[in-house]
Amino acid sequence: MRRPIAAATLGLLILAGCSTTGPGAAPADALDPAGVSTGTTGDLLAAYELTGMDAPAIIDHLDRLPLDRRPTDLMASVRPDALLLGAGDDEVVLDIPDDRFYVSVAPYADGTHDCFFHSLTTCRGEMPDEEIDVRIVDDATGEVLVDETTTTFDNGFAGFWLPRDVEGSIEVTVDGRTGTAAFSTTADGATCITTLRVA
Repeated sequence: MRRPIAAATLGLLILAGCSTTGPGAAPADALDPAGVSTGTTGDLLAAYELTGMDAPAIIDHLDRLPLDRRPTDLMASVRPDALLLGAGDDEVVLDIPDDRFYVSVAPYADGTHDCFFHSLTTCRGEMPDEEIDVRIVDDATGEVLVDETTTTFDNGFAGFWLPRDVEGSIEVTVDGRTGTAAFSTTADGATCITTLRVA
């Protein structure tokens, strides 16, 4: 379901850069459903060649774009239950399926930044286009959710669709250096992990 929301409300939620707003922020479900967008969903999606894509498809598409092809005037914030899109006065919220949660992780060795909600067009990590080994485990059950070698995107992040209501750990190895970080796919979980230092 697509939900337009009030421009003033979304404008406060979508930030230029990675969002450091934590669980105290209003979730998308708490936004005023009577709010009115100044544009239409179709217009905004068409302007950025996103027509026909749902929230997961847009997230996957934007996170994988080369930096020089990313729209600098489009704000795209991944929340636990929704994708918030905004450009100028046009703003749209697209629901993320109830059984999926997007976690984007940027491993680092020397420098990082604070982040809680991943911005698909402005977040940058230290290690773009790096081959990494990733292991993601559900701490409660020991189930291995991800065990693969992948390459970070041009923005230095690698994104993973995980089941909801899981708390666990992410382990990343880069060139023989390994680091771990905790994650949560609960309603107040972070979609942006920038605390994973490899050493």
